[in-house]
Amino acid sequence: MVALLLLAAFVVVGMAGLYVVSSAVRSVREPAVVLPYESGLLPRQHAVSRYHARWYAVTVLFLAFDMEMIFMYPWAVVVADMGAQAVIEMFGFLAVLLVGVTYVWREGALRWT
Repeated sequence: MVALLLLAAFVVVGMAGLYVVSSAVRSVREPAVVLPYESGLLPRQHAVSRYHARWYAVTVLFLAFDMEMIFMYPWAVVVADMGAQAVIEMFGFLAVLLVGVTYVWREGALRWT
């Protein structure tokens, strides 16, 4: 318990120290919220307004395939030890992902024209 409290204190002191060092080293003292960031051009529209709603369906598709790979690699390592239960659970997981892919297909995110 003492070691945990010492670690927490070290983290807090380290964060405060880094904050003090960064505020002492920076060149501009006020935030540059009204200035354009690297390009030098002023933005013409709000950052959130430029994304169309159809990209959310593409995001669901990406997450479905991404989560499939994240969980299938460790599953492939332990499937021989766990037996049929692991196979049944993986097919249940793939069924849930198939629901997401079916939704994306129905929304038309797989049409590229």
